[in-house]
Amino acid sequence: FAGQMTAAGKVPPAKVLVLGVGVAGLAAIQTAKNMGAIVRAFDVRAVTKEQVESMGATFLEVPIQEDGAGAGGYAKEMSDEYKAAQAQLMLDQAGDVDVIITTALIPGRQAPILVNQEMLDVMKPGSVLVDLAAANGGNVAQTEANKVIKTANGVTIIGYTDLPSRLASTSSTLFGNNVAKFLLSIGPQTTKEKGIFQIDMEDDAVQNMLIAYDGEARWPDKITPFSPPPPPPKAADDTVELSEEELLLAANEQQKAGFIRNAGIASAASFALLAFGFNAGSSDDVSLLATFALAGLAGYQVVWGVAPALHSPLMAVTNAISGMTAVGGMLLLADGSQSGGLIPDSPSHWMGAIATLLSFVNIAGGFLITVKMLDLFKRPEDPNDYFEFYAIPSAVLVGGLGAAYLGGNLEHVSGTVSIAAAICCIAAIAGLADQKTARTGNVLGIAGVSFGLASTLGDMSILGAEAAGFQQVALLGGVGATAGAAVASRVGPTELPQTVAAFHSLVGLAAMAGAAGEYLGNAGNLDTGTLAAIYLAVFIGGITFTGSIIAFSKLSGMMSSSPLQLPGRDQLNLGMVSTIALGMAAFLNPAMVDSAGIDPDTAQLASLTFSAILSSILGLHLVASIGGPDMPVVITVLNSYSGWALVAEGFLLGNSLLAQVGALIGFSGAILTWIMCEAMGRSITSVILGGAGTSTAAPGEAAEMEGEVTIGSVDNLVETLLEADSIMIVPGYGLAVAQAQFAVADIAKKLKAMGKKVRFGIHPVAGRMPGQLNVLLAEASVPYDMVFEMDEINDDFEDTDVTIVIGASDTVSSAAEDDPNCSIYGMPVLRVWKSKNVFVSKRTIGSTGYAGMENPILYKENVEVVLGDAHDTCEALRAAL
Repeated sequence: FAGQMTAAGKVPPAKVLVLGVGVAGLAAIQTAKNMGAIVRAFDVRAVTKEQVESMGATFLEVPIQEDGAGAGGYAKEMSDEYKAAQAQLMLDQAGDVDVIITTALIPGRQAPILVNQEMLDVMKPGSVLVDLAAANGGNVAQTEANKVIKTANGVTIIGYTDLPSRLASTSSTLFGNNVAKFLLSIGPQTTKEKGIFQIDMEDDAVQNMLIAYDGEARWPDKITPFSPPPPPPKAADDTVELSEEELLLAANEQQKAGFIRNAGIASAASFALLAFGFNAGSSDDVSLLATFALAGLAGYQVVWGVAPALHSPLMAVTNAISGMTAVGGMLLLADGSQSGGLIPDSPSHWMGAIATLLSFVNIAGGFLITVKMLDLFKRPEDPNDYFEFYAIPSAVLVGGLGAAYLGGNLEHVSGTVSIAAAICCIAAIAGLADQKTARTGNVLGIAGVSFGLASTLGDMSILGAEAAGFQQVALLGGVGATAGAAVASRVGPTELPQTVAAFHSLVGLAAMAGAAGEYLGNAGNLDTGTLAAIYLAVFIGGITFTGSIIAFSKLSGMMSSSPLQLPGRDQLNLGMVSTIALGMAAFLNPAMVDSAGIDPDTAQLASLTFSAILSSILGLHLVASIGGPDMPVVITVLNSYSGWALVAEGFLLGNSLLAQVGALIGFSGAILTWIMCEAMGRSITSVILGGAGTSTAAPGEAAEMEGEVTIGSVDNLVETLLEADSIMIVPGYGLAVAQAQFAVADIAKKLKAMGKKVRFGIHPVAGRMPGQLNVLLAEASVPYDMVFEMDEINDDFEDTDVTIVIGASDTVSSAAEDDPNCSIYGMPVLRVWKSKNVFVSKRTIGSTGYAGMENPILYKENVEVVLGDAHDTCEALRAAL
């Protein structure tokens, strides 16, 4: 039937012609296509053309424009002129095809003759006609009901009218499915109230199928035949064609707006540079700013090149690199004498110990998590990595640093090693641009941090650190690294978001401790620039610390994902920021409070302490005021904050390495935040400022759900998949919770082996952090060339036969486009509902997404809901396939 090619020659595939494209005709087309035949179809209803072509068949058209669509979706009788043209078309086809299947029925009338004697005479011997309209007289000239006859020229005509009984199993399954859906449609789905059964006579399907009701016969006179609604009128074409002059004018205006915007940004930057220059303490500060600016530009360029699938590893790497706050802690431990051995003996040393310990937790944990994630992306056919050879240049650098310690000139060599550290950190981000180089990028990140720490040990020696200082660093570093590795070893792809948030909190606290220690160890001897850097490091660190804790609590389910909506929220935030700004003025110029009788040192310490407390409260309130759906963006914002805290620490210490690395992380987080906000249709300013500018009142009434939820089954899904050519799988965070990724990967593999086109569609904020679902699928060995981002795949749903949604709700909700009152309105979503068939795996109908709202796609006609645990459903589907 499908044709074959052998040494003896080539046998072409069978040619099948289906006449009448109703339910039976479409089923015949699909079956013939699955068997490998060349399929053509004809119907007088022009609306069926798209359905035929979507199944891969050829739609035949009569060269006369006349629509045969009639009442109830059936065909109407056509004009004599049309019939003549149709007869000629059919005559041409009859001599060419091998099988003709006729399905044309008009209610209450004799079946029209579609294959007349002239057509029978030109058909090839051995051809077969299957007349499914035999009960109404047949569509073929010689059809005899309930008989199989053979014409004089060897054409077989099958006129069975009892095909349902001949296919008893299939008929029973389909009939039982119809009865079950009918019972559901007249049951609790009508009232949407559990336990309430009510027959809805306004439902066309119900009133057409119900032949008796309340003891009275309804058939035939009390049933209202269904008539499809008329097609909607075509929208008026409001397109206005512009002349060349008008187009040029519009382009000039757009260009002008861009130049004005860029000029404004450049002007603000100019004022900032001048302000820094007027307040710089020395030329070293200006050199440090130049280093920061160049590193920021380099980081800005490389971060844009990182593939979306690697955004999770990018955040893990930058999180680990932000552990360079250890540099500040180590230098604090080197400052001054150490009389207590391994126990810090001063407040500044204690702050340095805290910063060092927490930073090493972050470094070890962040890099180990990155290694685990990137190993998931590695495929069996990928070549081996030989990172051991990188030990040679590493040994050269570290060995040279040791030689400089023994032979002098340590200060200069230490500086050059720190340059290598910054270069490696920037190269690490560049390496994450592609899966093939991502593991190299992580190794470069590890090398960069290692060189930075080695350079800092050299700086400790230059400062005259005693043996106790080095011993404390070794002890604290060992304990912190062990703790970080222990935490990271237990983290899987599902726990990534809250773990990254927790590590961010450590960076914030370490930055606060490092800045506080610098002030406590040098109070009264610090210039204005250093004091400003200290205050800003405490401020940014405080927001990062408590904001990350709240993000961790929301992502792990310890707190409600709903936004905190205190009255006057924006005013509270503004008041706290203004108060912190006044505190900074008092910190930089303690003479402001002389009239209160407070000495300068006490005033500065009080201002710094107050800033630490209030910024921590501000961070708590900012993140608590942001709803669950925006948590992926909050993670990237906090990632950026940790970088700017590192920059502040670099300026207060005059350390170019911290300024460079901080700029890299700050810009990385800022760019990811921009990308995420664009993907979610969110205002970046609103997210950064804790929802500023959005209403604190409850949203308006959501749109009422219309229609009924169709309950599907795994069997239905399997049958639909077997008939499909193009399949899309859209996973969400529910897939991670159910740990169903391995079953899904196997399902995709089986379907692909059947010759079907299988792809995965990933929303940028699917999961709880950027790229989490990519990591999850990589864990299950799904090839990354099967995984596509929303922008790459969203236009393909209309051409997709089946879409399977597993554990996703908000990211596939049509309310984002249709309901202005819903909390996610305006957020770009995957338009899964445009597929021909959609199956949604859900635990219960009433369950909601992270935004706490029901998904209206469940009520669409082409959507079936498969109830049950996602893991169990996927396992059942895998077994059935």
